[in-house]
Formats: sequence, C-alpha cells, structure tokens
Amino acid sequence: MALYSEKVMDHFRNPRNVGVIEDADGVGEVGNPVCGDIMKIYLKIENDIITDVKFETFGCGSAIASSSMATELIKGKPLSEALALTNKAVTEALDGLPAHKLHCSVLAEEAIKSAVKDYYDKNGIEYDHSQFPEGESCPHCGE
Repeated sequence: MALYSEKVMDHFRNPRNVGVIEDADGVGEVGNPVCGDIMKIYLKIENDIITDVKFETFGCGSAIASSSMATELIKGKPLSEALALTNKAVTEALDGLPAHKLHCSVLAEEAIKSAVKDYYDKNGIEYDHSQFPEGESCPHCGE
C-alpha cells in the first residue's frame, strides 16, 4: 500500500491557491515547533463569503497538500462553514494521511480559524471565543 493517496500526491505536486493576497481581510499563521511546519492563510471576504483564499506553507508534502485541500474546501463558502471545517474533513478529502502526518491537517484547520479570527478582530466583529482554541495539541499525535 502506498504511504500517500493519489489526492495527497496531486495536491502536493499541483497545489491550489498558493500565494499571497496583499490586501487580505484576514491572515492567519500557525506553526508546529516539533515538526517545523509553518502555514499562513490569506482570506478575502465579501458579505461574509470567502471570495479568495491563498496560502504559503513551509513544510512537508502532507503540510502542503493539507493547506491546498483546505483552501479548496473553504473557497466561495461562508465564514461559518470555514469555521466548521475540521482537520478530519481535510484528511478525508485527501483520502487519508498517515497517522504521523495528521498534525498537518490540524495546522490547516488552525490556520483558517486564525485567519477568520484576524478578520473578526480587525473589524470589531463579536465572536464565540470557544471557536478559536489556542495552544491545543493534536489529539492524534500530541504535537
């Protein structure tokens, strides 16, 4: 059995939505000190809809694939759907990740939430702070 699914390999080799949005409405950056991965997500938002999303990721193939897939899953969606996106949904959309790489999908989820929180903070929008857990470790690998 291959270590990585065809979808993981496709999103690693041909990542979608790579780049920077210079005038982003929300920017989120997260990292994992254990593995060294860093993800930065940029959001453009109009009428509560994510009209554009880009990412920059420094990390392994799983981190790049997770970032790419996560951006695809939230593009064109309302902020509420972006906040509801879980690392499990990212992993499932990629047809799975090896157990030791599940933290990559967690980083993608956290980066999106961080970008939405940045947008809310910049615009003085009230939000439920429990939607933005900080400092939690990955339930799968403890990282």
